[in-house]
Amino acid sequence: MAGSVTSAKRKPATQVARATTESTSVRILLTTVALAFIALFLLLPLFVVFYEGLKSGWQVYRASLQDPDARSAIKLTLLVAAITVPLNAVFGIAAAWLISRFRFRGQSLLVTLVDLPFAVSPVVAGLIFVLIFGSNGVMWDFLGRWWPGIHENHWPIIFATPGIVLATLFVTFPFVARELIAFMQSQGSEEEEAALMLGASGWQMFWRVTVPNIKWSLLYGLILCNARAMGEFGAVSVVSGHIQGKTNTIPLQVEYLFNSSEYAASFAVASLLAILALFTLVIKTVAEKRVEKQLADAQREIPDEPAAAAGSGVAAKPQGLRTNSMEGAV
Repeated sequence: MAGSVTSAKRKPATQVARATTESTSVRILLTTVALAFIALFLLLPLFVVFYEGLKSGWQVYRASLQDPDARSAIKLTLLVAAITVPLNAVFGIAAAWLISRFRFRGQSLLVTLVDLPFAVSPVVAGLIFVLIFGSNGVMWDFLGRWWPGIHENHWPIIFATPGIVLATLFVTFPFVARELIAFMQSQGSEEEEAALMLGASGWQMFWRVTVPNIKWSLLYGLILCNARAMGEFGAVSVVSGHIQGKTNTIPLQVEYLFNSSEYAASFAVASLLAILALFTLVIKTVAEKRVEKQLADAQREIPDEPAAAAGSGVAAKPQGLRTNSMEGAV
């Protein structure tokens, strides 16, 4: 009787194993399709970029990158990234702290607004900035009333560096915020509450507890934000005006050289973005593993509150205390 019960218990496990195990031929087929897709759509274009860029020789490659227009595009791209990435870091930390540590009316609306650039086409976003900050836009007249020098000195926003920065900010600001929101919500606030109970101030808690905990997740978001900022084409193409040597970023310079039939130069400049993509992939992989390890360690160290309270005979702490303690920190 015991043997029949044991076999009955083992039978479903065997059935599950058979149902979730594919045959060798199916696994080989799926692996081949996946590898072929990666080779065709990822590795082959990457190889073509470097091959075409270096096909005419190292001297041509170096001369293409030292061209004044190419150097201007590189400098402008680095400038835009240097402005947008720190601003996105500040906004991302503030938004993640607000959404993950407090409960308030309109919270879901705020999360939706953070995701808005993912839903709006970059070209449409660029057009919106042209309509708002262009020479006939609403904000251009408003700024002229409060700051007459912007009209007198002919300081344009659209078709200039400020417009490129605004458009890039719009399309990149969700990256840091989304990474930090998910991480801080899963991590919880126990360590921060402990720091407050031990007498730490709000800023001490932030710099000594929060920042060390989110550093890898923050780095992950910043890397993605930087890659998008340097590679953005749609929104920047609308607001830049394509002024050669002044408002062309690296992607716009690649388009200009390719349309001008300067193929070696266009692929040479494009290789810079390819190198950035490879560097981003490496840093992203390292940061992703660190974040996963940090979350796994946090889940092992923090026991379930109701179970821990039941085992110790102490009443579980109400959830409302978390919100109140964080409000006291701020």
